[in-house]
Amino acid sequence: MGRFIGVDLHKNSFTSCSYKSEDDHIFKTYRLSPKGLDAFKSSLSKGDEVAVESTGNTAFFVREVESRVKRIRIVNPIQFKAISSSVKKTDDADALTIARFLSRDMIPEVRMRTKEQSQTSSLIGTRDKFVKLRTALKNKVHNILNANGIVTKPEMFTSEKGLEKVLGLELEGSYRFEVGLIITEIRNLNQAIDKINEELKARGQKIEGHKNLTSIKGISDIGATIFLNTIGDINDFKNEKCLAGYFGIVPRVYISNKTVRYGRITKMGNKIARTALVQSTLVAIRYSPYLRRFYEKLKEKKGAGKAIIATSRKMLGIIYNTLKNNWVFEDFTKFKLAGCA
Repeated sequence: MGRFIGVDLHKNSFTSCSYKSEDDHIFKTYRLSPKGLDAFKSSLSKGDEVAVESTGNTAFFVREVESRVKRIRIVNPIQFKAISSSVKKTDDADALTIARFLSRDMIPEVRMRTKEQSQTSSLIGTRDKFVKLRTALKNKVHNILNANGIVTKPEMFTSEKGLEKVLGLELEGSYRFEVGLIITEIRNLNQAIDKINEELKARGQKIEGHKNLTSIKGISDIGATIFLNTIGDINDFKNEKCLAGYFGIVPRVYISNKTVRYGRITKMGNKIARTALVQSTLVAIRYSPYLRRFYEKLKEKKGAGKAIIATSRKMLGIIYNTLKNNWVFEDFTKFKLAGCA
């Protein structure tokens, strides 16, 4: 019988606990280096099971170790409160706790991304940072112009023609110098974002389901890539409610005795994917009478904010069923499927 090995992973080192029983477990700390990993791998056998908490370098660690053991499991740190809430917080204690729960088959797991998914996810994250930085710089230009009594509109900063117009405005002293520098950076960001968009579009078109999602009016090539990379295998989700929970777009539920209260959405999932979902829904509402009626009805009762979240949840249900049933829409506004679907 193999051992149960819990790993507390850090940037430069990791501590393992080889567990057989409460009276029989061994700790060892290794450097996270080629030499340290080789030493750890040489101590493993095909019958061992390993569990490691999900961190920024977990994927690298798993790829190095998975061929040496029976199974490796990635611990969901949010669900695994036993570590974060433990009184004794040391590397040995954390590794022991993971190993102990692994031996009892009580590890809450997260899915392991493929190398391709990890690279695409990194690109999506970089794009998100660039878009936010560009927005901040546009707001800065807007504030400078307002301080000089020049009223501007948001669309003025979205095109090259608009940026040229801003550069031609009469500004005093350092304001002109400052605006010139900021617009240079906005142009650089525009070019970088365009290049990332091209790369994401090319990557997305290779993912199964891309044609299905882009047939939904409101979902762009980039949106489809974000959704598919976040979702992975749609069969991992039992139903659309599970997918909604994964996206963090379900309400918190508080139950005490006979009282049931619903709070704000959990926001436990991928924030970028959730934002892309809301943005896609805002577009889809303009084209789909079904979604528009649903949105307008809720808007009257609960306001625009809650209505758009609820409609996004409805949109996610459409995404789920589209992928699950391999639908391709010929006319999404009338929910008409293409002949090949």
